[in-house]
Amino acid sequence: MTTIGVVINPVAGMGGRVGLHGTDGAALAAAVRRGATPVAPHRARRALDRLHALAPDVRIVTVGGPMGTDHLPGSGWSAEVLPGNPGPTTAADTRAAVRAMTAAGVGLVLFVGGDGTARDVAGVVGTGVPVLGVPSGVKMHSGVFATGPEVAGATAARFAADPARIGTVDAEVVDLDGSSPRLFGVARVPRVRNALQGAKTVHPGDGDLAGLGREVAKGAPAGRLLLLGPGITVAHVSAALGVPATPLGVDVVLDGEVLAADADEATLLALLADHPRATLVLGVVGGQGFLLGRGNQQISADVLAAVGPDNIEILAAPGKIAALDPPVLRVDLGDERAAVPVAGYHRVRTGQGRSTVLRVVAQQ
Repeated sequence: MTTIGVVINPVAGMGGRVGLHGTDGAALAAAVRRGATPVAPHRARRALDRLHALAPDVRIVTVGGPMGTDHLPGSGWSAEVLPGNPGPTTAADTRAAVRAMTAAGVGLVLFVGGDGTARDVAGVVGTGVPVLGVPSGVKMHSGVFATGPEVAGATAARFAADPARIGTVDAEVVDLDGSSPRLFGVARVPRVRNALQGAKTVHPGDGDLAGLGREVAKGAPAGRLLLLGPGITVAHVSAALGVPATPLGVDVVLDGEVLAADADEATLLALLADHPRATLVLGVVGGQGFLLGRGNQQISADVLAAVGPDNIEILAAPGKIAALDPPVLRVDLGDERAAVPVAGYHRVRTGQGRSTVLRVVAQQ
């Protein structure tokens, strides 16, 4: 059984619900000022609990403190502990931990974080040691992440048991460069079908998305709040309404007036309390099929409950739908205990007067 190195970015994803687009550098302090709380430790524990349940005898190498031992399962877990920073931690600490783990001979690096963490890990190991990400950031455009924490733990267990049989494949490490995704490198990941999300892809505007935007805007009743999610497709609705769009954020519009641009979860809930009649307009992440949980964590389970499952419009270019494998839309609300009111079959509008039906699944 191969040895697994475990490294956790304890602040990854903190900016999501408070309307930030990452937690790197000065964004962490901004997230704390806005009342953000850590999400990575809980997601790490979910993945590690599944790994421990399926492979209790696997050898673990990690670091002491918040990047490792603070979040390991309790009884029966055997781990070699390397020196670690007791906190606050930085990207340099992540890189140092991964270098120490590879020197200790790990056969897989299981990391918890987002695209920035993926860049740090891949920057150390290259394609020499396989990696697997537990998705815990805000964006997660890279193809090195499992579709959810429990899936990450199960995939790591399968790979550890028989790495030669499972094998590896290349995956892209992608992060934002400004407001656009950019390829930063390639890593090796376990070859387990349907366990890993694809790297985000950008589809050219196939179909009449501008016409779809006009159709959605025209159909919005007076006095009804519109919550417009991020992405190019939904931006066509903003254009049709004659209001600016926040490419990576959530805007709130009422009767052609922007009530909030780049809103966080608290702002969305406050506006929904004042305006209970609302429609949420969402796009789909190309190459991944994620509807919620990738770059729009401010749309939480509480926001969804306030909007109501019958008041959600899903828009996607036909090319995005055709490229989905499997043909499902994914939702990751960050907590496996949270209700997923959008689970089930939903209409997806692909153009003026055109739509299809896809299944929306809760991702673990």
